[in-house]
Amino acid sequence: MNWVWVWIVLLWILYSGVVSIGVSRRPATVNIGAIFSLGTINGKVSKIAMDAAVHDVNADLSVLGGSKLVLSLHDSNLSGFSSIMGALQYMETDTIAIIGPQSSVMAHVISHLANELQVPLLSFTALDPTLSSLQYPFFVQTAPSDLYQMTAIAEMVSYYGWREVIAVYIDDDHGRNGIAALDDKLANHRCKISYKLPLPPGPGLSRELITNALVKLPLMESRVIVVHTFASSGRLVFEVAKILGMMDSGYVWIATTWLSTILESTSPLDPETTDSIQGVLTLRPHTPDSKKKRALISRWSNLSNGTIGLNAYGLYAYDTVWMIVYAVKAFFRQGSSISFSNDSNINDVIGGALNLKAMTIFDGGKQLLSNILHTNMTGLTGPIQYNSDRSLIRPAYDVINVIGNGFRQIGYWSNYSGLSVVPPETLYMKPSNRSFSNQQLHSVIWPGETIVTPRGWVFPSNGKRLRIGVPNRFSFRGFVSRVKGTDTFQGYCIDVFNAAVSLLPYAVPYTFIPFGNGLENPSYNDLVKSIALDVFDAAVGDIAIVTNRTKIVDFTQPYIESGLVVVAPVKKLNSSAWAFLRPFSPLMWGVTATFFLVVGTVVWVLEHRTNDEFRGPPKQQLATILWFSFSTLFSTHRENTVSGLGRLVVIIWLFVVLIITSSYTASLTSILTVQKLASPIKGIESLITGTQRIGFQVGSFAESYMVEQLDISRSRLIALGSPEEYAEALENGTVVAVVDELPYVQLFLSKECKFSTVGQEFTKRGWGFAFPRDSPLAIDMSTAILKLSENGDLQRIHDKWLMSSTCSSTSTELESDRLHLKSFWGLFLICGVACLVALLTYFCMMLRKFTRHNLQESQSPCTEGGSSRGRSFHTFLSFVDDKEEEKRSKSKRKSSVTNELEERGGTKEKHIDMAPDKRTNGDVYHDLIL
Repeated sequence: MNWVWVWIVLLWILYSGVVSIGVSRRPATVNIGAIFSLGTINGKVSKIAMDAAVHDVNADLSVLGGSKLVLSLHDSNLSGFSSIMGALQYMETDTIAIIGPQSSVMAHVISHLANELQVPLLSFTALDPTLSSLQYPFFVQTAPSDLYQMTAIAEMVSYYGWREVIAVYIDDDHGRNGIAALDDKLANHRCKISYKLPLPPGPGLSRELITNALVKLPLMESRVIVVHTFASSGRLVFEVAKILGMMDSGYVWIATTWLSTILESTSPLDPETTDSIQGVLTLRPHTPDSKKKRALISRWSNLSNGTIGLNAYGLYAYDTVWMIVYAVKAFFRQGSSISFSNDSNINDVIGGALNLKAMTIFDGGKQLLSNILHTNMTGLTGPIQYNSDRSLIRPAYDVINVIGNGFRQIGYWSNYSGLSVVPPETLYMKPSNRSFSNQQLHSVIWPGETIVTPRGWVFPSNGKRLRIGVPNRFSFRGFVSRVKGTDTFQGYCIDVFNAAVSLLPYAVPYTFIPFGNGLENPSYNDLVKSIALDVFDAAVGDIAIVTNRTKIVDFTQPYIESGLVVVAPVKKLNSSAWAFLRPFSPLMWGVTATFFLVVGTVVWVLEHRTNDEFRGPPKQQLATILWFSFSTLFSTHRENTVSGLGRLVVIIWLFVVLIITSSYTASLTSILTVQKLASPIKGIESLITGTQRIGFQVGSFAESYMVEQLDISRSRLIALGSPEEYAEALENGTVVAVVDELPYVQLFLSKECKFSTVGQEFTKRGWGFAFPRDSPLAIDMSTAILKLSENGDLQRIHDKWLMSSTCSSTSTELESDRLHLKSFWGLFLICGVACLVALLTYFCMMLRKFTRHNLQESQSPCTEGGSSRGRSFHTFLSFVDDKEEEKRSKSKRKSSVTNELEERGGTKEKHIDMAPDKRTNGDVYHDLIL
C-alpha cells in the first residue's frame, strides 16, 4: 500500500513538471493585428465585433491557458500606403496573425509581405476571387469569396429569363475581378454582360462623373444593371440613377453585398438614399439562426452605444478572431512556441533609413496557417470548415428586396441547391437538386412599384435602326419582293413581319436592305451567315429553319409550316370496264379468294359428321364447300352450322368479310366518283432508287438535304430558278420531278394544273425570322407571331397573298395506293389462327371418340381378335366420315345382337353362318370395313 502512494506522488510530480514546462513556454500575451478603415461601415462594425471577441476570449482562461490575447487595430483611413505601413509595423512587434486588409486591392499587396514573413493574413471583406491560394498561400478568406456571390447573381438573371446585363463597378482589383467572375458565370447560363461601366476608385468619384457615366445606359438595350462597388460610391450611383429616371418601371437593379451592409447597419437611412433604392435586389451573406448569434445581437446595442447596427460582416469579424484563437490553442498543444528569426532576404537589402532589420519571420507561421485551414468549429456564421481549395464549405446568401424604409427577404441562394425559398440548412439534409424547375423565389416589388417582372431589355433609343436583310428574289415574288424603283419590300413574309412588329410593346426602327441582285434567287445560307458576321441585325423572308442555320443564329417561332415535297407530272386516270378490280392489289385478291376456300373447307370438316347439309356424294359436297364459301360474302348461305367449332369459325370469318367488303365498297366508290390522277413517281422513295434527274429551286436547302441526307448524287440535280422553269423542265422531261418546299409548291400548283404532289411530305420544317444569337427581340417576336396566329391575322395574310388559283375548282387528287394485304393481314391472321385451332380441337375430339369406339369393338364377342390390332389410318378416316347418329345406332344394334347370342349360348360367327340372309346391308358394309 505504501508503494502505491509512492507511485502516485511520483506521477503527480512528473505531471506537474510537464504542465509547468508547457505553461512556461506560453507567452504572457498573444499579439494579433487588424488593418481597417474605421471611417467605413464595415470598419466600424468590425472593430466593435473584434473587440467583443477579444473580450470573450480573455474572459475564459481555459481558452489560451492563461495567455492574454492582444488585438492592435490600425486605421488605414482608406489609404493604400497607410495599410502597407500598418502591416510593416505589425511585423516589428511579434504579431502572429493579421486580420485584414479591408480591400482586395491592398490584400494583393500585403499578401506578398505575409508570404515573405510567414504571417497568416485573414480577411472577411477582401473577397476578390483572384486572391489565389497558390499565389498567396498565407492569405485566407474567412467569408465566402465573391465568386459565389457572382454565381448567385448569374443564377438570378437566368431564373428571371434575362439574357444580358450591364455591369457598373469600381475600376480596381475588387471591381474588375468580381465582374470578370460574373461574366464567366453568366456564360454558363447563355447570358452575358453587354456593357461594362467602370467608375474611378478613391475619393475622387463625384456625382458629376457618375452622371456622365450613367447617361449612356438608357441608350443601351439591356435594362438589367448589376452594381458592384463600395457603400459610399454605390449610394451615389443610385441617387444619380434616380435623378436620371432610371429607377422607374422596366429597370432591374441588382446590388452586391455592400447594399445589405448599409441596410443593416444604418438605420434610419436618409430619405434621399431610401427613395433611390426602391425595388432593388441585393445579397447578404447567409448566417443561420443560433443561440450564440442571438446573444451577440442582444449585446450589440451596449457594445456600439447605438451608433451603428450589426451586419453579417460583423459576425464574420467575431468568428475570425475565434478562428485565430483556436488555431493558436492547437499550436500550443502541438508543443510549438512563438518565436521569430531574421529574414536573410531582408538582410541582403538592409540600408538607408528603413528599419527592415526589425522585421522577422514567424517561425511557427506555417504550422499556425495549417491549423487555421483545418478549423472545424461552429461560430456565429454557422459551421466553419475549409474545402481542399481553401474555400469555406456551404457558401450561401439571402436574397433581399428593398421596400419602403426596410427590406424583405424573398429567398436564399446556396452553392448546394441554388435559389430556394427554404433555408439552406433544411436543404442540406436532402439530396442536392439544381434543376431549373426546382429554383424558386418569392414575388418581388420592382422599381416603379410594380410586381410584373420586367422584360429586362428595350430597343435602344440611340437613333440606330435595325439593319434587316431581305432576300431580293427573282421568282415566287408573292412571298417577298422588292417594289420596282423603291427601297421598299412587299409580300407575305413582309406583311407577317410588319404585323408582328406592330404588336411589340415598344418601337422598333428598322431598315430593309436587299440581299441579292434580283436576277436570281440568293443563297439563304449566305444571308444567315451575314447575321453572324454582323452585316445585318436580322433577316426577314422565306427563310427555312434548318439545323445548320440554328447553330449560328436564333430563329423566331415558325410563322408557316414548310417541308420538302415532290412535284411530278400527272395524268387523269379514266374509268374502264375493269375498274371494279382496282380497289384491291393482285395479292390482296389472291389471299382473299384463298381464304374463302380455306374457310369453306374448314367448316365442311367441322360440320360433315353431324350436319346432313354437308353430306352426300363427293360432287355435291364440293359444290357445298364452294357455295358456302362465297355465299358468306353476301350472308346468303342456306346451310346452317350446328357444331360449336363451326359456328366460331363462321362468326370470325363473317367479321373479316364485313371489313373487307366495307373497305372495297368505299374504295370503289371513290374510284368511280372522284377524278383520279396517276404518276409513275410515287414519292421520294422512287427518286432515291431511280436514276432520273431531279429539279430543285436555286438557293433552297433542298439541294444539300438530298445530297447529304438522302445520298442522291449531285450530278442528278438540276437547278431551276422560277415556276416557269419548273413547268418547262417537267413537260419536256428534263427532270422527272421537282423537290421543293411546300409553300412554293402550293403557289406553283395554284396555276399549273398538269402537275401534282406525289407521296408524302418528307421533312418537317418551318419559316422564321433570323436574329443574332441570344437576341431578346427573337423571343418577343415569337410571342407576337403566336398572337397573330391566335387572333386569325396570320391566316388572313396567308389568304391575301397565297390563295389565288387559276385551276379548276374541281376536286382532284393523286391516285391513292390500292388496298394492300399489309392493311388487312391482321384480320387474316386472326381468321387463320381460329381455323387452325378449330381443326386441332376437332382432331383431338375425333381421336378420343375413335379410341373409345375401338375399345368397345375389342370388348364385343362378335369382333374378331385380329381386327383391333389391325387398326389403320384408313379405319380412322372411315370413322370420321360416318355420321354421328349412324355410329350410335350401330353400337346399339351390336349390343342387342350380342346379348341375344349370349342368351342362346352361341357366337357371332355361328349367327352369321346360320342366318346369313338376315344380315342388313349396313352390317355387311361394317364387316367389310373391319
